Amino acid sequence: MHSSPEVERFYTTRAWKKCRKTFLESRGGLCEICLSKGLIEPATEVHHKIHLTVDNLGDTNISLNPDNLMALCESCHHEQHQTKRWRADAMGRVLL
Repeated sequence: MHSSPEVERFYTTRAWKKCRKTFLESRGGLCEICLSKGLIEPATEVHHKIHLTVDNLGDTNISLNPDNLMALCESCHHEQHQTKRWRADAMGRVLL
């Protein structure tokens, strides 16, 4: 799901794991989108509103800032990443 090996490695760091745990606890372990709809659903994912890239990975105001995070259930997290109905491969070919 992530864009690069560097971003993938970030999600294995002690700093991210601590941030993720603390953030989920601060949100009561509930999905923020579901809660806004009056539904109670456990949050299993922590979503970056500004997606992580190799260029912004070292900026803790993006990577570890609670203001850039959302506690989401798996379904809502998937929806957040479905903004495009297509993607392009390394050669620029459209993949559906």
